[in-house]
Amino acid sequence: MSPAPYTERRYSPGGGGLAELRVGVLGGGSWGTTVAALVSRNAPVTLWARRPDTVAEINDARTNSTYLPGIRLPPKLVASADLADSVAASDVLVMAIPSQNFRTVLETVRDHVRAWVPVISLTKGLEAATRKRMTEVVEEVLPGHPVGVLTGPNLAREIMEGRAAASVLAMKDGGNTDLLRPLFNSGLFRVYSNEDVIGCELGGVLKNIIAIAVGMGDGLGAGDNTRAGLITRGLAEITRLGVALGGRPPTFAGLAGMGDLIATCVSPQSRNRHVGLELGKGRHIDEIIRDMVMVAEGVKSAPVVMELAREHGIRMPIAEDVYKVLTGESTAQRAFRGLLRVSAGAESEPG
Repeated sequence: MSPAPYTERRYSPGGGGLAELRVGVLGGGSWGTTVAALVSRNAPVTLWARRPDTVAEINDARTNSTYLPGIRLPPKLVASADLADSVAASDVLVMAIPSQNFRTVLETVRDHVRAWVPVISLTKGLEAATRKRMTEVVEEVLPGHPVGVLTGPNLAREIMEGRAAASVLAMKDGGNTDLLRPLFNSGLFRVYSNEDVIGCELGGVLKNIIAIAVGMGDGLGAGDNTRAGLITRGLAEITRLGVALGGRPPTFAGLAGMGDLIATCVSPQSRNRHVGLELGKGRHIDEIIRDMVMVAEGVKSAPVVMELAREHGIRMPIAEDVYKVLTGESTAQRAFRGLLRVSAGAESEPG
């Protein structure tokens, strides 16, 4: 489907008159490319991609066939393989880098980022070595920069096909949110604001693990009732841990929590659901990951999430069963038998 016509807008980063915000998006995967395409309708964008062939394809053919096959990209979107140049001129930096490479890329560009440039994370994962959220990594590597997260039920292909979607831009400073939110609003892509950075970020991280569980059920032939039960009880687990880590309860009932959870658990486009689906069919996790082009963050996050849950005394039986399957300690079939044998108490209780 052809992109909507380009419409130019101008914003003032300092409030001292009209100015054009230049945006650098780092990461040429499906979501980084999608966000860059959305923003290109509002402001000049440079998309950095690691692979020169991807950069050439975006600039010459207006496509990114590896990650968004069949999608036509907007004419204003410019790609670059030069990481330093992509960052140096940016008034806003958007990070669409997988969690385990996030710090390395940020450290590489640290000397090229101008002072006070806001950094927005699109990444829904935790750093394994430190157990930090991506905004915490930004604050550590680039202290003093405004930092936020754009998250929600956002399946890249649907958005690029022009279907309506909603997201949340979370920053601690509401003024910065109000300034930057119009950059991401585009056509049928509506962006809401939230000051609960921790809750919004954790919602995006934790739902991936529940999506693997739902996928395992689908792979084993479970029905809609089972799927609904897993999503609902999974949301309870997400909320318990998220609140224990500093998130606000209402956030987990919103777009960054329940909304993202539903989309990731039911969509055939979901990478994490795909991992669970294949596990349910009996395939080994190494084989599944080897055949995937894109990263399923839930696989990397599961061990960190279980460490945090144990540290804070939070019971997460669904997440724990997913973790055991991923590590080979159990199988999808055994995990589901175990879940079905769990005795039910009050709905407000863990389990």
